[in-house]
Amino acid sequence: MPAIKFHTIAGLPKSVSPSSHATEADGFVYLTGQFGRDLDDPAKPLPEGIRAQTERTLSNMRRVLGALDLTMGQVLRVRVFLTHFKRDYDAMNEVYAGFFPADARPVRTCVGVTDLVCDALIEIDCVAKR
Repeated sequence: MPAIKFHTIAGLPKSVSPSSHATEADGFVYLTGQFGRDLDDPAKPLPEGIRAQTERTLSNMRRVLGALDLTMGQVLRVRVFLTHFKRDYDAMNEVYAGFFPADARPVRTCVGVTDLVCDALIEIDCVAKR
């Protein structure tokens, strides 16, 4: 059985859930869900609106990946959770599209949910490959 690494990244706030920032096995890296909190000041309020929260969420994802020496180009799968699916889907996609090149986008699932941590509008997790 391959070794499993549990990553808690120095300089980032702890996860709001009892979880690691990421886990890794066989070169696959699984990130815990990211949302729009300020990683440098997690007590700050979330940004207003889906565009700002999507931007911050994906920036956080990029930062966690970077701390693990990975890039957005190594992301294979993404899951997006929205609390207001019909209202926010198109605006979220407009921001999301800017984080991945048109010819190298990961597969994705996007679902509507009733609630997210800290009243976030969006949460995103992913799987990347070294």
